[in-house]
Amino acid sequence: MSVNARVLGLAETWIGTPYRHQGAMKGVGCDCLGLVRGIWRELYGEEPEAVPAYAPDWAERSGEERLLAAAGRHFFAVASFEESLAGDLVLFRFRPGMAAKHAGILARLADMGGDMPRGGDGGRIEGRRDPKVSACDTADHAPDAFIHAYEQSAVTRSALVPGWRRKIAGIYRFPERGL
Repeated sequence: MSVNARVLGLAETWIGTPYRHQGAMKGVGCDCLGLVRGIWRELYGEEPEAVPAYAPDWAERSGEERLLAAAGRHFFAVASFEESLAGDLVLFRFRPGMAAKHAGILARLADMGGDMPRGGDGGRIEGRRDPKVSACDTADHAPDAFIHAYEQSAVTRSALVPGWRRKIAGIYRFPERGL
């Protein structure tokens, strides 16, 4: 099984975990960074690096690209969205000129096999599953969703609508090491 398939499978097991700032415990609570850290621990058995305490607005205050720098230390950069796969790490910046401060795992809406949760409120997305796409062949199709810890809610799968795609600051692949 590829690292991307393993990452996506693990990310899906976090769906429903409540949002907790600085949390990183499946079923207990996590934020977007905690989701990535938890998946990393499940894959490799340890934290990628020690994470200091951080405020919800750390990226606005520091102006440093700490999230992108950390991703560059531990993951492989994906050159473009067109080369991305479900299971890749995606980082977002909320406004141009601001540091990246949100993370998720690229996914496919069609992998859900029926009902598709809508980002944010745990409800449903209107629409249907594409019958031509199955979970086993998603590596051949561009991601159209992502799994992330959603503030004031939980870990959820959200559609990667144009508004989210415009905010992508970087895409990274988990390393194959130790698998």
